[in-house]
Amino acid sequence: MPSFNQSIFHPAVFFLTGIPGLETPQIWTSIPFCCLYVIAISGNGMILFVIITESSLHEPMYYFLSMLSFMDLGLCLSTLTTMLGIFWFNAREISFDACIGQMIFIHGFTFMESSVLLAMAFDRFIAICNPLRYATILTNSRIIKVGFAIVLRGTTALVPLLLLLKCLSFCRSHVLHHSYCFHPDVMKLSCTDTWINSAFGLAIVISTAGLDSVFLVLSYILIIKTVLSIASPEERKKTFSTCISHIGAVAVFYIPLISLSFVHRFGKQAPPYAHTLIANAYLLIPPVMNPIIYSVKTKQIR
Repeated sequence: MPSFNQSIFHPAVFFLTGIPGLETPQIWTSIPFCCLYVIAISGNGMILFVIITESSLHEPMYYFLSMLSFMDLGLCLSTLTTMLGIFWFNAREISFDACIGQMIFIHGFTFMESSVLLAMAFDRFIAICNPLRYATILTNSRIIKVGFAIVLRGTTALVPLLLLLKCLSFCRSHVLHHSYCFHPDVMKLSCTDTWINSAFGLAIVISTAGLDSVFLVLSYILIIKTVLSIASPEERKKTFSTCISHIGAVAVFYIPLISLSFVHRFGKQAPPYAHTLIANAYLLIPPVMNPIIYSVKTKQIR
C-alpha cells in the first residue's frame, strides 16, 4: 500500500524486471551475468592491487586508472544483489528508500567515472603536449585534490535530483523496466507532472557527462595536433599509442550511456528486451572491458 505524506504518495515497493519472457528463476539465465560480474570484480580488483603494491606504478596515469577501477567496482556492486536476486530467486521487490539508495550509487559512480575519464584525458594531454612539466603539474597533492573534486561533483549533482524525485507521487504501475533502479525509469511511473524532474535531469547529464565529453574531444584535438607536428612517423605512432587504452575506455563508457539515454527518451516503440540489453550493457560493459583493455594495451599493467 502507498504511504501518504503531505499529499505525496510513495509506494511501499517497486518491482524490478529481469529479461522479458524469462521472469521465472532459471540458472541458465544467470550464468552469463555471473561470468561478467566475476570478470569485472576480479579484473578491477587485480588492477587496484597491482597499482597499490607495485611502487613503479605510483605515477599520475596509474593513480587515475586506480580511480577508474574503483568507480567500476562501485557500479558492479551497486547492482549485484538486485540483478542476481532476480535471476536466482525471482526477488523482484525493492523498497522505495532502497531504490533511492541504489540510484545514488549508480548515478553517482556514473558521473564520477565520466569525470575520471576527463582527468585521464588531461593526464595524456600534459604528458604529450608538455612532457617537461608533467611531473611538476600533476603532483600527488594535486591528484588528491582532483579526486576529492570528482567525488564532490558527482555527489552534489545528485542531491537536488533525488530531492525532486521524492516530491513525486506514484499511483500508477510500480513495475520498473530494468533489474535495478534507474532515475528516468522510476520518474516515468509518477502520476504527477515530471517536467521539472526531466528538465533538471537532462541539465545535470549535460553539465556532467555532456560537458566532460566536449572537453574530452577538445583534449584529443590538441593531442592529435601535437602528435602530427612530430617529424618521425615512428615517433608519432609510439606517442599516440599511449592514448589507445584511454580511447577504448571512453568508447565503452559513452556508447552504452548514450544508447540508454536515447532508448529512454525516443525508444518507446522498441521491444522490451532492447531496453533490458542496453540497460545491462550500460552497467556491465565498462567494468568488464576496462581491465581487459588496460591489461592488453599497457605493458606495465600486463
